[in-house]
Amino acid sequence: VQLQASGGGLVQAGGSLRLSCIASGLTRSFNDMGWFRQVPEKGREFVATIRWNGGSTAYADSVKGRFTISLDKRKNTLYLQMNSLQPEDTADYYCAGSTGSIISTRRQNDAYNYWGQGTQVTVSS
Repeated sequence: VQLQASGGGLVQAGGSLRLSCIASGLTRSFNDMGWFRQVPEKGREFVATIRWNGGSTAYADSVKGRFTISLDKRKNTLYLQMNSLQPEDTADYYCAGSTGSIISTRRQNDAYNYWGQGTQVTVSS
């Protein structure tokens, strides 16, 4: 399985971006797909996740109400719509897929065994 993320860029505070992540390979083996973000000298932080079958979602408190995760299974593409962006959202964003996650673990980095490359999001004040 390969994951290819795109859609990052520079945006002013209050603006919006949509990240995409195209998955190729045995995507039907996924339990969950998610987005994480990382800033220098900090660990990778959970942002949002969506269950491959059923579509249940979960969000970090810091993005709830502003970000929306979605999945187009026909296109094998994961999205993250980010609205009302703030400077503290600046980070490298990574998409990920998990073949072994369960509800209680899907917010955790180590539940994901496939990762895309990062796409950089910069929010200016």
